[in-house]
Amino acid sequence: MQKTLKEIADFIGGELVGNGDTVITGVCGIKEAEDGEITFLANAKYLPFLDKTCASAVITSREIKTASKPVIRVDNPSLAFIKAVSLFSRVEAKHPTGVHPTAVLGKNVSLGRNAAIGAYTVIEDNVSIGDNDVIYGQCYIGRSCSIGADTLIYPQVSLREAVIVGSRVTIHNGTVIGSDGFGYLQIEGRHRKIPQLGTVEICDDVEIGANVAIDRARFKKTVIGRGTKIDNLVHIAHNVIIGENSLIIAQAGISGSTVIGNGVTIAGQAGLVGHITIGDGAVLAAQAGVTKSVAANTVVSGYPAKPHETAIKVNACVQNLPRLYEQVKELEKKIKELESNG
Repeated sequence: MQKTLKEIADFIGGELVGNGDTVITGVCGIKEAEDGEITFLANAKYLPFLDKTCASAVITSREIKTASKPVIRVDNPSLAFIKAVSLFSRVEAKHPTGVHPTAVLGKNVSLGRNAAIGAYTVIEDNVSIGDNDVIYGQCYIGRSCSIGADTLIYPQVSLREAVIVGSRVTIHNGTVIGSDGFGYLQIEGRHRKIPQLGTVEICDDVEIGANVAIDRARFKKTVIGRGTKIDNLVHIAHNVIIGENSLIIAQAGISGSTVIGNGVTIAGQAGLVGHITIGDGAVLAAQAGVTKSVAANTVVSGYPAKPHETAIKVNACVQNLPRLYEQVKELEKKIKELESNG
């Protein structure tokens, strides 16, 4: 597939600067792009690549006034590039249609209009599946689950009993939603399980990556708010409440009964203790060890997590420890020499 640069500019609503007849055959990142491809520049740190890239054209912000090759200037280069990518998609998703004959449906299952159930999927009793839902093969949908419209569930996903999933939700392979929360009492040296009687509610427009585990609440609900996106290999414990439009990155772990606000970013491998609150707009940096609540619009990092500016200073001091250690040893030596001469 190929498009002229003018066709792309018209499609993404950008201002073309340069030869509109330039033929574009694909898309790629600014460092990897080759002749015939279009790329984008959204981050100022990649500005030196604007004239170095081998791409035939670049989608940029409107602040870029001159370049050595044709550009399309837009308000949001990242969003415009996403639109441009759709013009060159070579793989068209072909989701299952209808109910596969090997699927097993229990009693009182409600199937919405145009719902699709893949091969060897098990749907237990009293499940409600919305219009245009696609559930791939080898999934398990437990009794009394409810799934909204236009939701896509990839293979080998398990929804345990009474889980609620909203509309326009995407759940990737291997994720388990509604497994028991991790709760035990130690009685006479043995661990006795605390019943987990609640459920999980996944609100509208959420996307959940592969191999994510979201535990059911001990009572009431574990909640993932509208528009929140969860990366692969994340664990969310029982009774956690996550607000709207937050980002949870790979290998993060959130302990029980923690409340996370709207627009929060939890970076990769961050770990949160239980029963704390993370305010709206907070950013928890990669590998942050969060042991207490974080105020809204605050950036924290390190272990234990502290304001990022402080964490940077602490880390700088730690890096100097070998040199300081040698200085102290030298000072001790000189003191002993002075004492022996005194």
